Amino acid sequence: MSLPGAPYVAYRGDELHLEGRSLSALAREFGTPLYAYSRSSMLDALSGYERALAGREHLVCYAMKANSTLAVLQLFAAAGCGFDIVSGGELERVLAAGAEPSRVVFSGVGKTRTEMRRALEVGVRCFNVESSAELEVLSEVAVAAGRTARISLRINPDVDAGTHPYISTGLKNNKFGIAHDQALASYRRAAALPGLEVVGIDCHIGSQIVDASPYLDALDRLLDLVEAVEAEGLARHLHLDLGGGLGISYTGETPPSAEALVRSLLERIDARGHGHRTVLFEPGRSLVGNAGVLVSEVLYLKDSGGGKNFCVVDAAMNDLMRPAMYEAWMNIVPCDRAGRATPRDYDVVGPICESGDWLGRDRKLAVTAGDHVAVLSAGAYAMSMASNYNTRGRAAEVLVSGDRAWLIRERETTADLLRGERLLPNDAQSWY
Repeated sequence: MSLPGAPYVAYRGDELHLEGRSLSALAREFGTPLYAYSRSSMLDALSGYERALAGREHLVCYAMKANSTLAVLQLFAAAGCGFDIVSGGELERVLAAGAEPSRVVFSGVGKTRTEMRRALEVGVRCFNVESSAELEVLSEVAVAAGRTARISLRINPDVDAGTHPYISTGLKNNKFGIAHDQALASYRRAAALPGLEVVGIDCHIGSQIVDASPYLDALDRLLDLVEAVEAEGLARHLHLDLGGGLGISYTGETPPSAEALVRSLLERIDARGHGHRTVLFEPGRSLVGNAGVLVSEVLYLKDSGGGKNFCVVDAAMNDLMRPAMYEAWMNIVPCDRAGRATPRDYDVVGPICESGDWLGRDRKLAVTAGDHVAVLSAGAYAMSMASNYNTRGRAAEVLVSGDRAWLIRERETTADLLRGERLLPNDAQSWY
């Protein structure tokens, strides 16, 4: 039986498996900390969007900031996805994975001229423009390059998605997008600027959203603008990019399924007479979040003497930043539940020299040193946010399909971390 929120993670007897592979066996083969991803989970998550959109002109653009590992991008490209990128580096990753640039939308509030030129050179589908200042710069860059930049204006609809403030993006005090009451003026300016072609409208209101109503509110505000823009003759046949942000279950949340959410949005689009439009979505977490687990070895069990017990593992905040950054709750379970130890309440912590280095608080675990534990639903915003703090190499990654597993990222070594750094020359001694 699979675990809540992790459809391809299940115990077979006492051994925890991801699809057909024992996680403890993977840990012994590839070492820890180790990220392991279920191929079937990712493709099943994508299928929910595709089923709802069948028969319509559409493009599902994977928001690759959630997990930008090349093999993950390759998997989604082969499945027909486009990509939502937010940097020039992400564009190069998409190209390295073999994806078509014509299926890429370029978002982000701080695109540089260099990034714009490169995106124009390879021919991205469109730029999601996030400010009036960006419009002016993109026009200059496109004219200088002798290209036309296809653009969609990202509108900030001032809709509260009810998420953590760090991942809220649709309120007027957030940095993202063009304010709703400035949008029509921005479309007028875009239509007048050389080197630009207005092709769409988009919004993204936040992340880990578990209620459909904010999406519907934002959609209504977008459709109001579409009707106003086209009534003035500023553009025709604008596509609708409704962003991403659909949540997953970490601790009992009950978000709508992707299929149910998309169908409810399409019903509203049809009811307002816009069923002919091409529709784009930019899911990230909902495609990869429940597909991944972080496997870690128990190093020490520690009694603080003050009533607090610590389970010290070899994964840390540099491997998984979400608990430290967002105080996020993530399920932690033993990879072997044979029960050799007495269950106790532990704070699960890592080796980093920070009190904020914790993966879970007050977790009942029956473990001993040398056992393995798995942090579930760790496929999104985990490896992509990993760092080398305390000169720790980033974890290895494997992709699992049935009973097969492929190493898709080698574990970083200390030599990898030092590469590119330079000591001062000997004559610099005189400087201090």
